[in-house]
Amino acid sequence: MLRSHTCGELRKKDVGKKVVLSGWVDSIRNFGKIWFLDLRDRYGKTQIVLSEGEIDKMILKDISLESCMRVSGKVVERKSNNGKLETGDIEVSADKLDIYSKSLPLPFDIKKENAEDLRLKYRYLDLRTERMQSNIIVRHKAVKFIRDFLDKEGFIEITTPILTKSTPEGARDFIVPSRIHPGKFYALPQSPQQYKQLLMLSGFDRYFQIAPCFRDEDARADRSPGEFYQLDMEMSFVEQEDILQITERLFTEMVKKLFPGKKFKTPFPRLSYHEAMKKYDTDKPDLRKNKKDKDELAFCWVVDFPLFEEKMENGHYAPMHHMFTMPKKEDLKLLNKKDAGKAKAYQHDLVLNGFEVGGGSIRIHDSETQEKIFDLIGFKDEDKKYFSHMLEAFKYGAPPHGGIAPGIDRILMVITGEPSIREMIAFPKNKNAQDLVMGAPDVVKDQQLKEVHIKLEK
Repeated sequence: MLRSHTCGELRKKDVGKKVVLSGWVDSIRNFGKIWFLDLRDRYGKTQIVLSEGEIDKMILKDISLESCMRVSGKVVERKSNNGKLETGDIEVSADKLDIYSKSLPLPFDIKKENAEDLRLKYRYLDLRTERMQSNIIVRHKAVKFIRDFLDKEGFIEITTPILTKSTPEGARDFIVPSRIHPGKFYALPQSPQQYKQLLMLSGFDRYFQIAPCFRDEDARADRSPGEFYQLDMEMSFVEQEDILQITERLFTEMVKKLFPGKKFKTPFPRLSYHEAMKKYDTDKPDLRKNKKDKDELAFCWVVDFPLFEEKMENGHYAPMHHMFTMPKKEDLKLLNKKDAGKAKAYQHDLVLNGFEVGGGSIRIHDSETQEKIFDLIGFKDEDKKYFSHMLEAFKYGAPPHGGIAPGIDRILMVITGEPSIREMIAFPKNKNAQDLVMGAPDVVKDQQLKEVHIKLEK
């Protein structure tokens, strides 16, 4: 047997039991013939008592911090309780010890603050810390809550392709060369935007996905470079109010269940884009009354965004969010080169403590309106061909639809008070978009390049 109990499980009621624990050495205290060590796993810590009379002296000397080992012994009551540990009433008097794997001297003290790149290089060590274990478990619980909530609301989880087509949507694509089709490339999706709209046309009226998104953009504290995960939600036969209501219920119930100590107001306040800019000079206002209170959360909605940013020098418009956003019904008549800048959109952003944590909209569902938007942003016929599948699909009975896509790691970063989104991700890229554990990106062999018909210039 490798484990009968976890390191956080034993209590006074277990005194007298023979047990087997496995874990990592968290601390060592040598008092000559008696050794004390704390054995740790993700469930907690248990103090182990080792006696040279019971354990071979050579094995004891081989123990090092963070070594992985198994201990067999008897649960005994501690003479003095350690109130800092849930197992503080007991200890295990060991009669057998097996070292699975001895640890080398650590490259850094994992119990102290360390430089981020050092932590990311040895992320497998950093993930052993209480802080990171807690963050990863919180993320798991949040994702599980989201799945359970949406399942009860009639949503279907559908996964969409990772290898797709490069289209001019905003950020740079990550492109993947095709071996079978020389000179052609896939792209990793910046979001499942087009696929989820096509799913609405397919009759799946309530869709969601914990979706991986890939964007070749620079890092920020609230942005993970390269890849991130969002809660992708889309619904048919809805108005904007329906989307706001279900999203608000989702996060209200999630915070109350997983973070009961947090304080926030419901319903979430709503501001128009114009109001937010006029009053706060930002479309991501921080509405907390006491910004020093780590338990105060301030959700709000920002709505009524302009459909376009200001007209560019070339006479074309740039979408305020993306090109699939539906203009307000009363502003459809403004979709011309002269008046388009006045049009507002059925666009909504969810803001939390000054961070935009989710954006969405009612989508365009007819090819005529979509082509007008393409014309206004300066698309030529060859540009429109990238979206010919969407324009064609709209001609086969497209329902009104819309949705939202909150960033899972970003919203959890804000709720937990972490300074960076990287603290919520098991193996994040660093600020330079590098995976320091794997050493990515890296060169590949000439043969691999040859197989995908690529020749690098020197």
